[in-house]
Amino acid sequence: MAEQAIKQDMFVWEGVDRHGKKVKGEMTGTSDALIKAQLRRQGVNPLRVRKKPKSLFTSAQKITTKDITVFSRQLATMMSSGVPLVQSFEIVGRGHENKAMQDLILSIKANVESGGSLTESLGKHPKYFNELFLNLVQAGEHAGILEDILHKIATYMEKTEALKSKIKGALFYPIAVIVVAFVVTCILMIFVIPQFQDLFSSFGADLPPLTQFVINMSNWFVEYWWLLFGGIGAVIVGFWQFHKRSIKFAHFLDRLMLKVPVIGDILNKSALARFARTLSTMFSAGTPLVEAMSSVAGACGNIVYYEAVMEIRDAVATGTQINVAMRDTGLFPNMVIQMVSIGEESGSIDAMLAKVADWYEQEVDDAVDALTSLLEPMIMAFLGVVIGGLVIAMYLPIFKMGQVV
Repeated sequence: MAEQAIKQDMFVWEGVDRHGKKVKGEMTGTSDALIKAQLRRQGVNPLRVRKKPKSLFTSAQKITTKDITVFSRQLATMMSSGVPLVQSFEIVGRGHENKAMQDLILSIKANVESGGSLTESLGKHPKYFNELFLNLVQAGEHAGILEDILHKIATYMEKTEALKSKIKGALFYPIAVIVVAFVVTCILMIFVIPQFQDLFSSFGADLPPLTQFVINMSNWFVEYWWLLFGGIGAVIVGFWQFHKRSIKFAHFLDRLMLKVPVIGDILNKSALARFARTLSTMFSAGTPLVEAMSSVAGACGNIVYYEAVMEIRDAVATGTQINVAMRDTGLFPNMVIQMVSIGEESGSIDAMLAKVADWYEQEVDDAVDALTSLLEPMIMAFLGVVIGGLVIAMYLPIFKMGQVV
């Protein structure tokens, strides 16, 4: 599928329909000959077919998860209103501000028009539509409830993205402040403190220990700044590449992060919320439990939970109840296991899992808010100590001279 998606190009065509009316549009394909053949099957006599030129600005635009989420909601709304699938693609695609997203939607529309199912058409773009998305759409097509499934997909993606954004926002704030503090410190060390050093050298007196320590640090910064920034850059790039290329290292970090105080608790609750939300969505779509588990495992976002869910899948495949399999992993809280057990007995496991997801999403929200409230005074204190300490160190000799006079 991936290779086929790479080879396809967008073509612009003009032609005449059965009534002699001039028509034009866009369609994806591997060659202009294939496009002409598809047009003839649709009753259009092609007059001109050419590759659509790529805009210099299109490459700068990226398709985000938010774009896919909005697309799912718009498509579901259109279909619920009675608009045919192909026409829904046309309306949503033409109205999209992101040119890259517009091209993607129209490409899917062209594939559907040429006779492919929605699942097959979306599957040609695996970069944007993962296995979970495709499985749900396929279930909706087979059951004849595609618009309902699209609404569920959109709701699922909206809640998942909201959870991710909440966690990223909580982590971004302290990281941004620390980076700014580091940059300000470097500027003071390299450009400001050397000016004070020239002033102090004319005093002809011993400097206070704190002032001398800061000046020594400044001298090191001025002489080895390239080594400092180069080393930090190399560590960041090396860490990123090692994390991306080494599966063992990535798994080690996943396990380590779950044990970090405060942060680990948030990540655990986030993984539980994703597990419950994904399984609930797939259950309500009618996806078989064993088949759904592979997608659920990938959606948890952590290798520890991935392995646990795959163990549950194997146990369920042999006839074990899901609540028993969850208990055997030793990873899921008793409340989650009890809710799933009640859901199995009452035949409403999707509703119970949705309640579990709501609970843990709220727990993550509260934990992130508490973390942010805790970090704010700590960060202010950190900035006060670092920046304030440098300022005090520079003014100590001046205060000392004032006392002598």
